[in-house]
Amino acid sequence: MAADQTVLGVPPSLSAKVVGSFAYLTVKDRLPTILTKVIDTIHRNKNKFFEEYGEEGIQAEKQTISLLSKMRNELQTDKPVLVLTDGLGDTDSWNQYLQRQQGLQGDPESVSWFKSPWLYVECYMYRRIQEAVWLNPPINNYDVFSEGKTQSFFESQQAVVALCTYLEGVKKNMDEISKNQLLEHFNKLLKVSLWGNKCDLSISAGQDNSQKTSPIESLISLQPFILVDDSNMVWSTLISAQRPRQSGKTTCGRVDIVLDNAGFELVTDLVLADFLVSSGLAHEIHFHGKSFPWFVSDVTAKDFQWTIQQTMAANHKWMSKSGVQWQSYLKEGVWSYHDHPFWTYPHEFCDMAADAPDLYATLQGADLVLFKGDLNYRKLTGDREWDHTVGFDTALRGFGPAPLCSLRTLKANIQVGLQPGQAMKLSSQDPDWMTSGKYAVIQFYGPNSEQ
Repeated sequence: MAADQTVLGVPPSLSAKVVGSFAYLTVKDRLPTILTKVIDTIHRNKNKFFEEYGEEGIQAEKQTISLLSKMRNELQTDKPVLVLTDGLGDTDSWNQYLQRQQGLQGDPESVSWFKSPWLYVECYMYRRIQEAVWLNPPINNYDVFSEGKTQSFFESQQAVVALCTYLEGVKKNMDEISKNQLLEHFNKLLKVSLWGNKCDLSISAGQDNSQKTSPIESLISLQPFILVDDSNMVWSTLISAQRPRQSGKTTCGRVDIVLDNAGFELVTDLVLADFLVSSGLAHEIHFHGKSFPWFVSDVTAKDFQWTIQQTMAANHKWMSKSGVQWQSYLKEGVWSYHDHPFWTYPHEFCDMAADAPDLYATLQGADLVLFKGDLNYRKLTGDREWDHTVGFDTALRGFGPAPLCSLRTLKANIQVGLQPGQAMKLSSQDPDWMTSGKYAVIQFYGPNSEQ
């Protein structure tokens, strides 16, 4: 069991127990700030709820705010974590996970907001927000984070236009591109998708974090901040997934992208996916998103479809052309969107084979899985106090359904796979290197390759 901290050589989970740590400051300051913003958002929309649903909408707004205020008080006073009562499809899994934590701690009272693993309580907060909204129809499908995600998309328009224009230029000349040029474009778009991950509203507690400059032009200046760059292994994996057919043509592989943020980051992922298909590096893309609003800015099915529709409707030739192409990929089944409930569980990914075997089997069908962002990295590595030089393969603890790569800007104090002395040097130059979003990794693991 992944949560068991007595396993030989497995370090303890990061936790708010450690006063002054990033986990502690997150639970003490950032999570209550996010909850306060959620409460304010619901209250600000009171008139909208009244217009749509009458007095029933106002009652639902009051009751939702009451449940969220109660949770904020529980968090701030370090109360024990409570069972979920909304009877949704994932409720039993969440309550079983709570029992698992209680078994590990040996005392239900000690599974509280500050004493439990940070990964668990942060995920739990977002699930409790979902519970508070869900228990109060008719506003039970309201996305409390929708406004921020929409704003992030529109404020990044210049960068989106620049990206779609670059993509159009590449696609127009695709037939004349040499393999080296293809590799160069691949590296650029992979890194644009990597740095798109800076635009995360949960780390800025909902503050504006949009992309306003041309992402392609920023790449050279950002290169020194990539601490691990395994992009060549990602490229090799895509090339080796190409198989010759009897007709003389080659077939290419399937790439799965486990999404992180909506807004500009999602556009960078869609542009990368378009490039992979149009260049023949992949024949199929599976996108994996969240089944309900999560970590402020994460992509839901609604965000995914909305982003493509907005891109189609844009008043810019290459942007709207990209949107039309993306919609066409979805219609043809070249692209598909999936939202398994496991992505909104608190589990480490090494639990997936046991706790979500269907999802694990799905990922085994991919030739490459790209995991976007910080939360996915925390779940890949178990959000534990690993030494920075521990290998990525060790920290994955057996998770490896397919060759995988984490594209992540660092926003939590967990990072493995560094060279000896690298972390010490970074700490002396920049004490916040693990949490500022200034540094990044492209970190690869192949189940059949030597690390």
